[in-house]
Amino acid sequence: MHVHVRKMQAKKLFNTRDLGGLPAADGKKIKHGKLLRSGKLSKLPKKTVDKLKKLGVTTVVDLRIFTEIEEHPDTLWEGVNYVHLPLLCTATPGITREKSMKHTMVVESKRIKSEFGTGENYMEQMYRSILLSEEPQQHLKTFLRLVIDNDGAILWHCSSGKDRAGIVAMLIESLLGVSEEVVLADYTASSRFLRGKFFRNKLGLVIAPCSIRLKKLLKAFMDVKPQFLTTAMNAVKEQYGSIENYCKQVLGVTDQDIETLKQKYLE
Repeated sequence: MHVHVRKMQAKKLFNTRDLGGLPAADGKKIKHGKLLRSGKLSKLPKKTVDKLKKLGVTTVVDLRIFTEIEEHPDTLWEGVNYVHLPLLCTATPGITREKSMKHTMVVESKRIKSEFGTGENYMEQMYRSILLSEEPQQHLKTFLRLVIDNDGAILWHCSSGKDRAGIVAMLIESLLGVSEEVVLADYTASSRFLRGKFFRNKLGLVIAPCSIRLKKLLKAFMDVKPQFLTTAMNAVKEQYGSIENYCKQVLGVTDQDIETLKQKYLE
């Protein structure tokens, strides 16, 4: 099934999209203007904020850690409900609030080389860790409850909008009956939407005064590879049978919740 995922156009928004229009359960589609995913919302101009307000975004969920937020705080507006649910973007805990992200990456590159071998192995483990570790599971549980109870539009984001935002999107899409093929089409759309940004960043890596090891790690962080998500989904399915069962057994979602989600977000 070919699905064309469209990027939302607005100044200073990047990798932002509305899940509306994605084919879901029972021949229905996700409603437009209800479920939005994005990269960070820092330094948004008034026109962009007005667009998000006009869309009816009443809740913003920030999936970043404290260091990321301190370096690039969200632009918020009066009346919006801001919720911080950090999904630690590392395969094992170790990032502190005090360190800058640049310093964190240097430290992490040394550990990742010894523990995981490659950046790709690390990314796969990081995705699995978010879904299968206790602390992020508590935040995922809170997030799904917000989506179930929310009446306006909800927007969730991380820094680039591809990894943590992508994992969360996969859970919602799976509960709404979106096929794995379409889930992956939405996930890999980040590669198109971030192409310009990451092309410039990768060029910068060539001349950056840092080790080859760190350059390889940073490049892996910029990649959008289906295997990152499918490996995590397969690990969940191996343990719980399906993504839906995982949401029920681990994240506290009930059959009634799933019905509520479908009534709220499908047309």
